[in-house]
Amino acid sequence: MSLNHMIDHTMLKADASKETIIRYCNEAKEHEFASVCVNTCFVPLVSEQLKGSKVKTCCVVGFPLGAMLTSAKAFEASEAVKAGADEVDMVINVSALKDKDDDYVEKDIRAVVEASKGAVVKVIIETCLLTDEEKVRACELSVKAGADFVKTSTGFSTGGATVEDVALMRKTVGDRAKVKASGGIRTPEAAKALVEAGADRIGAGNGVVLL
Repeated sequence: MSLNHMIDHTMLKADASKETIIRYCNEAKEHEFASVCVNTCFVPLVSEQLKGSKVKTCCVVGFPLGAMLTSAKAFEASEAVKAGADEVDMVINVSALKDKDDDYVEKDIRAVVEASKGAVVKVIIETCLLTDEEKVRACELSVKAGADFVKTSTGFSTGGATVEDVALMRKTVGDRAKVKASGGIRTPEAAKALVEAGADRIGAGNGVVLL
């Protein structure tokens, strides 16, 4: 698959204007990106802008900390899908994972998967905050809960995607789920290295530069 079809063109800044979101949609259509990824308030706008194109509407849920009530995450996902989201990138509860409360983590993810009703669900595990053992556990729990993808990072914490993390995630999930690399991917060379390490999708704030 060519790189453009693997890119989630992402704009999640708090001060993103409507004009910026529309520009991202136009760029995504022009370059045939996989999706435009936004905060949930922009889902109706993006869905409208992308109508008739092959570009998907993607959103983030429980972003960026993942520390909301499970019911709140599930409600946000459900409302986003109703508003036109094709893909939902949710953040796990990092605290629960650190506390080894695997049951909570799995149920938290499953609630979003079920609330998303047929939309693709990607689970952001925030690799920069985890040990390798925790990364593996997060991936396993995501697969068990029915997620379609595991994803490295929000891009809003202490670090982003690394080749090592992507390779570990790919090895852990095998062909049971896909892998999305995101966070700090700013050059074509970085994107290519992550794809070679096993990434199926690339989340980037400036997808055009990666081409």
